[in-house]
Amino acid sequence: MEQCSRSVVLFLLIELLLLQLLIQTSNSQTLPIVDDVLGRHGTQVYIIDVERHEHHDLLNDGDLESFHHSFLSNSTLDSNEPRLVYSYRHVLSGFAARLTLGELEVVKSKPGFLYAQCDRRYQLATTYTPKYLDLTTYNAWGSSMMGQGLIIGVLDTGIKPTHPSFKDTNMPPKPPITKWKGNCSYAGFPCNNKIIGAKAFFGGSHPSPKDTNGHGTHVASTAAGNFVKDANVLGMAKGDLASGMAPMAHLSIYKVCYPKVKCPEADLYAAIDQAIKDRVDIISMSITGDHNATFYQDSISRGSMAAIQHGIIPVVCAGNDGPITGTLSHSAPWVLTVGASTTDRRIASIVEFGDGKTFLGESAYQPTNWNSNYKWQLEYPGKYGNINASCCMPSELANWNLRGKIVICQACFGKDKEEGEAAYLAGAEGMILLNHPILGHTTFSHDHVLPASNIDSPARYEILNYYFNNQPNAFASLHFQGTKFGFIPSPTVAAFSSRGPSRMNGGIIKPDVLAPGVNILAAWPRDVGPNPNPLATLTFNFESGTSMATPHVSAPHVSGIVALVRSKHLGWTPAEIISAIVTTAVDSWTTAGDLIADDLSYKTAGIYAMGAGQVNPTWAMDPGLVFGLTLNDYIGYLCGLGYNDQEVSFTIGKQTSCYGVQYLTASQLNYPSIAVNFTRSVTSQTVSRTVKNVGDAREDYSALITEPVGVTIYLSTYKLQFTRLNQEESYNIYFALNTNYPSQGSDMIERGKIVWYSGKHVVTTPIAVRFT
Repeated sequence: MEQCSRSVVLFLLIELLLLQLLIQTSNSQTLPIVDDVLGRHGTQVYIIDVERHEHHDLLNDGDLESFHHSFLSNSTLDSNEPRLVYSYRHVLSGFAARLTLGELEVVKSKPGFLYAQCDRRYQLATTYTPKYLDLTTYNAWGSSMMGQGLIIGVLDTGIKPTHPSFKDTNMPPKPPITKWKGNCSYAGFPCNNKIIGAKAFFGGSHPSPKDTNGHGTHVASTAAGNFVKDANVLGMAKGDLASGMAPMAHLSIYKVCYPKVKCPEADLYAAIDQAIKDRVDIISMSITGDHNATFYQDSISRGSMAAIQHGIIPVVCAGNDGPITGTLSHSAPWVLTVGASTTDRRIASIVEFGDGKTFLGESAYQPTNWNSNYKWQLEYPGKYGNINASCCMPSELANWNLRGKIVICQACFGKDKEEGEAAYLAGAEGMILLNHPILGHTTFSHDHVLPASNIDSPARYEILNYYFNNQPNAFASLHFQGTKFGFIPSPTVAAFSSRGPSRMNGGIIKPDVLAPGVNILAAWPRDVGPNPNPLATLTFNFESGTSMATPHVSAPHVSGIVALVRSKHLGWTPAEIISAIVTTAVDSWTTAGDLIADDLSYKTAGIYAMGAGQVNPTWAMDPGLVFGLTLNDYIGYLCGLGYNDQEVSFTIGKQTSCYGVQYLTASQLNYPSIAVNFTRSVTSQTVSRTVKNVGDAREDYSALITEPVGVTIYLSTYKLQFTRLNQEESYNIYFALNTNYPSQGSDMIERGKIVWYSGKHVVTTPIAVRFT
């Protein structure tokens, strides 16, 4: 027993080391990767802001490029490679160029130069989810024509155009040239009435937009994939017709992410610029960012600001660096920021030990010829304290003989499938993959190459205790139960979903909403599993991440749902559509009002983890009231954040001054949620909101208030009465501390909400009161 005790202590030490390493890895993944190594000829790509040409809007593309060339000493490198990488028209006034440090100094000395920054590289962040979100032809799908006529621009790794999800069966023709300006110019790339545009951006060149990664294909089909019969992953999750959230929407693809270089900012700017030129309706960007970057330093924030000024709605992911707080990417109030939630579906793979105890896990690979009654001996490569061995890294398992055994592996570094492949090569019969504590209850249905089960974190200690206390007589079997529904609590916030508060936006509640982002079944460019068929065409896979949630909200999840709302309300501004999504989200998972839980612990999720709650596409189509914002509001907000004139100008994309502008704090911005900061010296605050009636012409609303703990809320009016469409009404909200200032320390957050209820419409404003 003494030896077993030492083993358990050793395991706990390994746990601490793994936790520290994974947290460091998690933090680093959100940060943009700067290439510190100079390229050929000592050059590096820089993004240069310059003053707008006095005739900017009148210049054609060639003339604008010539203007940008005037800032460069010559047009080519010694290798004849063009020095100018991109000339930007919409996202910023400037260009990207390959320069040495000395040449950069020369550019800085030219009249009209404003700002330069290094080209940074960002990371990439189903059959069931439309049904789970209650999308049918009788509600949101029916009233929106399934997104018909809308164009979703997807910035990602490209697309597999020949996948059945992108057939144009029953699709309307692409919009007329008066609306749609894009094209498919790459030779041999087969566009149709589903994929109506495709272009790749790679350091100034334009390679094939075809997807060799899988991420972009998965995201695009989640957003707007057409209906496909018999979609499944290795026989799992068969069900209704598979489709995206807006199956009748068109797709325009912008490939900007590549395996080795990730997603360079210069390419992101160019793709957004092209999407604006092409006149897409929605831009879906499942790409992380730098949660420490100001808005004027972040390509997605700046590009999205340019997009909304052209009526385009930007939908972005929160990031995959949860459950750590303050890790959220893309917190600007002009983007719809989406976190990831779970569904009630599990691809069930149960582990049973020799003592009869069972644990529920998941795996997409569930072979029909597996003998679930046979118990195999357990082995744990990390039993001697080697972290890499505990993670079943290939270099370690190469020295192990696991024949006739089920191997226990720690889930490390997001390489679950690689661990399974290493275990298979070492002869293992099966694998038990133990979640790290930071993943909590969030498990994944990977397409493993051997029988496996991904077990949640709460079970890991019990499983390892069983192994250490019973070796060499520790045995286990795997029982595969296929696709199961009805798991509770559901939805929950996925443990990996990045959390606020943002360090850069003044406290605005982000993410805005949640959408399904765990084990999402969608199109994949190749066959998966232990014996992939290279000729297969009906290829799908499960993927997880806020990347998967983002297209849910923007096409039929968020990109998708935005497309549905936009197709029904063509005259609404981007801010009003974001408002409709936020104020109709649902913050509870039961009819009794139990708040959405965090998958980390099954405790109630914080408001900066779940935002307003789970998207509700049916309600979003008819929100009743909307909150609006103008460009002047955003300027006042940026000035209120302390940005100087130049920084505001960079963010807005045109020369702007804070002189004479009404400064707005984040809480004063007419956003659909409210975040208030209290300090020991400031324990009350008044904010105002203005709503526009988009429901029935004559409709009255009454206020229902859920006060944050320790805070009293008063309204200037508790009733809103409307007698016509588009009528606006304003009201004040007064917050006051009604108890002693909390002694728990700084950054305590209490939540509440104001619900305007008419009997037909429910309009919810989430509230966060933060004590600092």
